[in-house]
Amino acid sequence: MVGAMNRKQNQCPAVPTGRRSFSTATGVLLLLVSVALFLPACRQAPSPGSAGANELIVSAAVSLKEAFNEIAALNEKRTGTKIHFNYGASGSLQKQIESGAPADVFASAGAKQMDDLAAKGFVVLATRSDFARNALVLIVPAKGAGISAFSDLTNPAVKKIAVGNPKTVPAGQYTDQTLNGLKLLPQIQAKLIFAEDVRQVLDYVVRDEVEAGVVYSSDALSAGDKVKVVARAPDDSHDPILYPIAIVKESKQQEAARKFIELVLSPEGQAILTKHGFIAIK
Repeated sequence: MVGAMNRKQNQCPAVPTGRRSFSTATGVLLLLVSVALFLPACRQAPSPGSAGANELIVSAAVSLKEAFNEIAALNEKRTGTKIHFNYGASGSLQKQIESGAPADVFASAGAKQMDDLAAKGFVVLATRSDFARNALVLIVPAKGAGISAFSDLTNPAVKKIAVGNPKTVPAGQYTDQTLNGLKLLPQIQAKLIFAEDVRQVLDYVVRDEVEAGVVYSSDALSAGDKVKVVARAPDDSHDPILYPIAIVKESKQQEAARKFIELVLSPEGQAILTKHGFIAIK
């Protein structure tokens, strides 16, 4: 976890009380000096995982990594606020927030995860906005051959297909919908290799450990010539791929969080997202 610290670092050391052979007066003097030395350090110890007054913790879908890093650099230049990112699968990030993990902003790759948090009162509803869309694509290793459509996944030569775990990864949920819609899932179920997030799917393909994988078009773009996009899932084969963002209700940095969201939604933020392969929301 971003900002996670060993709890022992925040525990104040025991205050020495002096040796028994010292006089009572000497012992008291040592005790007072020790207290004066140790207590300021205890007061200054930061809370585990907390952000400072000029810092922000953003839990975001890993597919946003390159785009959000660039937006954060622009945000820091303008506001002086340092942003710490916690990237991962949207479902995992949702569970972390529900468990009390520190976060000021949540940006999901799926509406479901944000809907669940909203229903349980974990986000500020008035700050929620959809800020990007994406497309689902079938990719193969750079030197891969023999696959040019989703239907080719049934070929006996295709042994392993990397997909996001549909239990926690929105891309995996969209993939499951697509494979079901194309009536391919029963035939290829045994070939599926479940990844913990969409970037792990991408890594499997880049390293040529699988014959194919299903990722977002923005992920494929981030890999450059290390993978080949061979097909795009029909838009009507899965739910719309929407990216919502909102302030986490327990955030102590709501003004800074609001400014970051405003930048994401601004023409400059949208241009950065488009550059990294995302599709404009309008």
